[in-house]
Amino acid sequence: MKWRVINSGLDSAANNMAVDEAMLQAHARGQTPPTLRLYGWKPAAVSLGYFQKAKAEVDIEECRRQGIDVVRRLTGGRAVLHDAELTYSVVVREDHPLIPATITASYRYFSEGLLAGLKRLGIDASLSMPRAAYGRTKRQQASAACFDAPSHYEITVQGRKLAGSAQVRKNGVILQHGSILLAFDPGRVAALLNLPSPAMKEAVAAMLAKRAVSVTEIAGREITRDEACQAMLAAFGPALGVELEPGRLSEQEVAAAAELAAARYSRDSWNLLR
Repeated sequence: MKWRVINSGLDSAANNMAVDEAMLQAHARGQTPPTLRLYGWKPAAVSLGYFQKAKAEVDIEECRRQGIDVVRRLTGGRAVLHDAELTYSVVVREDHPLIPATITASYRYFSEGLLAGLKRLGIDASLSMPRAAYGRTKRQQASAACFDAPSHYEITVQGRKLAGSAQVRKNGVILQHGSILLAFDPGRVAALLNLPSPAMKEAVAAMLAKRAVSVTEIAGREITRDEACQAMLAAFGPALGVELEPGRLSEQEVAAAAELAAARYSRDSWNLLR
């Protein structure tokens, strides 16, 4: 089975989220094949989960002061700082013969592709157990940041989260996207959260340092976005049982993404909706 793969490089937060949604729409109309897209963010950005309360959980003014974009995803989950990372998105129909029937199993299926790519980088990662998403007790500290704790079938190394993913299903199509940390600065993440005091920011930073890890830290050397991208391009398809064919966005996708970026993802009416 052949899937399209697009390496779209670095782009703004509004454009990145618009392209993912445009790909979903085009695939739902039967205009494009299943697609894997690899990309990055310039400038750095905080993406909010669809249901997340923006101003209650993220320091919007601090983000703006640092020149960090803020965008709301179509998918759920918590806030993610997109900076030194490789981001992926997958668009495929729910009834595709290779896609497992349940949401949890589909996460596991896509994670196998990520694990294979990481293995090519020398990273011995594993899938988190489903209980990890719900094992926190009331006394344990939580934050608005995505890399606070692993969810179902996300990528971990020695219990620390390395890659986070989120999924939405619309019009019979799955959109799953996620972040593979190439480097990680927990203090920077905590500084962008809406926390009541500097001491609380320090505490959250310390907690994130224990719960998340980057590819560079595990490998003991710098791994660039290009190197990580090439590893994923080589390993993702075989791990999922598909053949990846290099492609590009269609004219319809480009036009739809431009419209979505202008009308939705670049506007506070959407990004600060809640």
